[in-house]
Amino acid sequence: MAIEDDVLVIGGGLAGASAALAAAERDVRVRLVTYKQSTLRHASGLIDVIGYTPDGEGPLVDPFEALPDLPEGHPYERVGSEAVREALAFFDEIAGETYAGSHTEANALVPTHGGTVKPTARYPVSTAAGLASDARDTLLVGFETLPDFEAPLAADHLEAAGAPFSARGVTVSFPGIVRDDAKVTRYAHLLDHDESVATGDGETGARNALATTVYEHLEDESRVGFPAILGDDHADEVRAALEDALGVDVFEVPMGPPSLPGMRLEDLLYNALEEAGVRMTSGVPVVEYETAAEGETDSSDGDRIDHVVVDRNGTMVPHRADQYVLATGGLVGKGVRSERERVFEPLFDCYVPHASDRYDWFVDDVFGEQPYARFGLAPDRELRPLDADDEPEFSNLRAAGAVLGGYDFAAEKSGAGVSLATGYVAGTRAGTEAER
Repeated sequence: MAIEDDVLVIGGGLAGASAALAAAERDVRVRLVTYKQSTLRHASGLIDVIGYTPDGEGPLVDPFEALPDLPEGHPYERVGSEAVREALAFFDEIAGETYAGSHTEANALVPTHGGTVKPTARYPVSTAAGLASDARDTLLVGFETLPDFEAPLAADHLEAAGAPFSARGVTVSFPGIVRDDAKVTRYAHLLDHDESVATGDGETGARNALATTVYEHLEDESRVGFPAILGDDHADEVRAALEDALGVDVFEVPMGPPSLPGMRLEDLLYNALEEAGVRMTSGVPVVEYETAAEGETDSSDGDRIDHVVVDRNGTMVPHRADQYVLATGGLVGKGVRSERERVFEPLFDCYVPHASDRYDWFVDDVFGEQPYARFGLAPDRELRPLDADDEPEFSNLRAAGAVLGGYDFAAEKSGAGVSLATGYVAGTRAGTEAER
């Protein structure tokens, strides 16, 4: 017997979580099925809209000014500017006071661990004091056991990029950690619980020990930036304690994976999913599907998916829903795959537009515009994947996030925004259809 739901979302990243939350707003039964660990923990935790045009112009001050000029087939062109605004407002309700940026439509410029700045629409409050538009002089602090953040190099890059402030970087030892393979969660745990650590003057709490270490290097700067490891469960408390001890504002610099801000975002969204009553099935792959029997579907809108099959440790369990949302990621997340002769979507075998000659999938210039970066499903305005004849593959399947094609999220700095907007739209429409 199949497990029954109204909306089934496949994929647990930002797009999948957004779709499930949006569908749940329609008061229908929603289930989220995930296989591998969410990609959110590898993300920066920043919520962008678009930072650069497809032609490379930017950083953009107002991302919404660029949306009407995007090419046909871009995910934002499919859903429309107003839907992007609605998705951001939806996220603001979920995030509450943990994220900033809702006061304006303009992009904020957030310094990253490489010394670049990223245009973004929403950002964790832990990064707010470090915005590159702020003219206050800045001290960046790196740690000997955390080689992913070279603070002096990042400071040099910020100044070379024309940041309107003086930036200086120092590298210090992190009290209580001597191994260079410690996980970021270990740093956070020490500070969360203010564990006792040994110093030259005896033992003291980790927060006080870190503040004392940094204070010796502080000169005239009025803010200090740390790699994003300043607590997890009690991050606000940790940051406030450091600010009190140092007498300056403290901010976090987003890091590469694994990312503590990404983990915090994951916790935020998954807590919201639980509160919304979304059913969760995790750690299991969807391996196949069945369509409705002949005569039970409107052929003009494609076949209708009757149910999918989930592999629970060798036991095949059918899951049936009225509506489905596919949010399994792109080439990196393996929601889109390639072989020597073709590019394809592996679960429903949806059509992925691509050149027939694989040598046309890329260009020799490493920094050139790579065609494969835009590989993904081509949806209609309902976000239903289209086949090679521009007809819906299935009448009750929508797609969201990086599984969609027609854009280069890395070049545009639009990955989180597309996932949020398309997830919100796909979930809302799936929930509306299921409610009828």
